Amino acid sequence: MASRKTLNARNLEALGAPRLAELLLEISAGDAAAKRHLRLALAGSMGAPEVAKEVRKRLTTIARSRSFVDWQKRDALIRDLDAQLDAIVDQVAPAEPREALELLWRFLGLAGSIHERCDDSSGRVGDVFHFALTRMGPIAESAGVAPDALADRTYDALVGNDYGQYDGLIDVLAPALGEQGLAHLKERMIALSNTPIERPPEAEREVIAYGMGGPIYADEMAERSRVSTVELALKDIADAQGDVDAFIAQYDEATRRVPKIAADIAQRLLAAGRAQEALDTIEAAEHRHGGWPDFDWEDARIAALDAVGQGDEAQAARWSVFQRALSASHLKAYLKRLDDDLDAEEQALDQVRRHPDVLQALGFLKNWPDLDRAARLVIERAAEMDGDYYEILAPAAEALASRSPLAATLLLRAMIDFTLENARSKRYKHAARHLEECARLADAIDDFRGFETHADYDARIRDKHRRKPSFYRLIA
Repeated sequence: MASRKTLNARNLEALGAPRLAELLLEISAGDAAAKRHLRLALAGSMGAPEVAKEVRKRLTTIARSRSFVDWQKRDALIRDLDAQLDAIVDQVAPAEPREALELLWRFLGLAGSIHERCDDSSGRVGDVFHFALTRMGPIAESAGVAPDALADRTYDALVGNDYGQYDGLIDVLAPALGEQGLAHLKERMIALSNTPIERPPEAEREVIAYGMGGPIYADEMAERSRVSTVELALKDIADAQGDVDAFIAQYDEATRRVPKIAADIAQRLLAAGRAQEALDTIEAAEHRHGGWPDFDWEDARIAALDAVGQGDEAQAARWSVFQRALSASHLKAYLKRLDDDLDAEEQALDQVRRHPDVLQALGFLKNWPDLDRAARLVIERAAEMDGDYYEILAPAAEALASRSPLAATLLLRAMIDFTLENARSKRYKHAARHLEECARLADAIDDFRGFETHADYDARIRDKHRRKPSFYRLIA
């Protein structure tokens, strides 16, 4: 049984409400974040309108702030934003969805001013706004805003999407916009595309940067931004409306031959039941067969081949991708269509063992998993193991330790040798630990199969690197 002095909910309840209230006031004294939390809690006890009032006040304060937020203050800002967002979604939205939607618009509108005064090298502040955007769809549906009005608000947001906080907005709001709202938004975007940025007289043009081709002017950047905004919005609208042809129309003929674009178009044509057009689009792309695969293009082509009844060609394509990239997902898909033929799997895994990239092969066999083949690969091709790739070798050594202590030892030695030969002092403690692990594994190795015994390897390492004092002290 826990002590009565243990900090838990039951023991604190025993203090009674009056004493707890005094403690909360005492603890929150001088702590602005704690006071805001308490105010939100009090507002919550009074209903959604009071919570909305408290949130609105806080969002206004944040919008007016001009102080720089460095990495040390960033976590506090994120907690503050999270608290406001939770209050909007969990407390205001169920009772007042229209008010919650308005607060969400104001919340997302903070992104620009916050990014301008915040060190967000980690991307965590941006993640808060992206998450807020995902919560908008159901609230917008419940709010029952007129489709045209919602479309106008969406248009304004996309035109001012300077920090990407509204990326994906059309997809999120599509159910609430409906056909009428999407059509209205499309009209406004087309109108924007027909309204180019006015170019000022040459002497008045503002230079904002210099590139390889000379000065970059503000009006040029504004024009590029306008074109990009329109194109992205029209594609998203086409997707939301299920209008494949409208999506395709956003690309000229040359762009449609770019493998990634061709794959995007083909996937939409397949979803619309237009398989042959999808295959024609894929085959027309400027894609080089052989070499490292473009997975989007390859997967779209495979899906199109299956859809038009060319199953053998689709299987050949899966096998080709597997061979070139050692793609486990493509091999699994290939074998599944052979009813998981064991002979075919054995042949494929033997090919993996002979693959030119020994580290890629090792990673594949470890993850498949086929640890026996992985062990044989290591023993047969030990000289090819690059000890610099500890992120591959270390987990493989751990996985092989019980199955093949010799293979695990060879991987550990590869990492030790690389570290010492290249004097990577930051890795010395890991190399020393690996040497200790080799000593432990040695007891389980009956036959070193022509490789140095651990005693010989250990003696050689200690002698050869005795002039590396920081390492030698770790193993002495």
